[in-house]
Amino acid sequence: MRRLTAASRIAIPLAGVLVLAGCSSAKSDSDDLQIVANPVAAQPAVSPAVTVKPAGQVLPGSAVSAVAVSGSTLVVALAQQPSLQLYDLDALASPPVNMPLYGTASRLTVAPGRVEIAEPGQGVVQQLTLPDRKLTETKTGGQPASSIAYGADRLVAMGAAKDIQVLPASGPARTIGGQIYSADDVLAAGDGVVVLDRLRTAVFSVDVAGGKINEGLRAGDGAANAVADSYGRILVTDARAGALIAFSASPLIMRQRYPVPGGAYGIAYDAKRSLAWVTLTARNEVVGFDVRGGEPVEKYRFPTVRQPDSVGVEDQSGRVIIGSAAGEGTQVIQP
Repeated sequence: MRRLTAASRIAIPLAGVLVLAGCSSAKSDSDDLQIVANPVAAQPAVSPAVTVKPAGQVLPGSAVSAVAVSGSTLVVALAQQPSLQLYDLDALASPPVNMPLYGTASRLTVAPGRVEIAEPGQGVVQQLTLPDRKLTETKTGGQPASSIAYGADRLVAMGAAKDIQVLPASGPARTIGGQIYSADDVLAAGDGVVVLDRLRTAVFSVDVAGGKINEGLRAGDGAANAVADSYGRILVTDARAGALIAFSASPLIMRQRYPVPGGAYGIAYDAKRSLAWVTLTARNEVVGFDVRGGEPVEKYRFPTVRQPDSVGVEDQSGRVIIGSAAGEGTQVIQP
């Protein structure tokens, strides 16, 4: 597949900027960020049976919905009988600590000293503090899809509610909405905040202080997952077209679009090594890209467990964690 030139990477999104609704009273039937009248969020490609032994070590377990690493603690969210399994990455032979959840976790996000756990089916976001392993809850209502720390506050992407909740350390919560069809993830990179909208397969800039959603850009044909890197960018996987897309967060500009065939879906970022790890669910593989330059450069490629929908990374050692949504365990790879 031909790689896109630097010029085409930058030029593509300029025609796709969404004009704020408040700029005009006229209602238009056209929408540059909507693919069809009734959009459907991209799903991971269905994985074939495993034919190559997965790299590294595989920890047995049921279907995984999300993974995260905080320090040397590996946190695995299980979808069936929703719970967390906590492993010591330096003692993987030891049995994990099991902690029940209210419902299946859609996303685990690492914040200083804790892991944020979004449980959309129960309208709850929980916080797991480490190393004391204490769970506390915040009732948000609706279907919270992800939660991040933002200064002293927390930002919660509220999924089908089409908005972001701002939860201050004290005082009442407030919401930020407008233009988006689904608030599936919220990310902070550099001085910018971005919300991922899977239904519109787009990313939008968020003005947290001003309480509004600003411009949006198309994020491929099927935006799936996103992560912030060390360079003020948001990296997005395009599950339908097979691509890794990089946006600067402030201002919101598409910087790169790089072809990644094979069902690109899950993504994690190793800040110490500037590596973006992308899972390929159609191939049962994970690929590590160096993202420091003008375009991603493949550095690693490993066979994985079946249906590798979730991926995380431990910055200190560079170990990569893969969660099988098909119930074939959690994989730990040392590149």
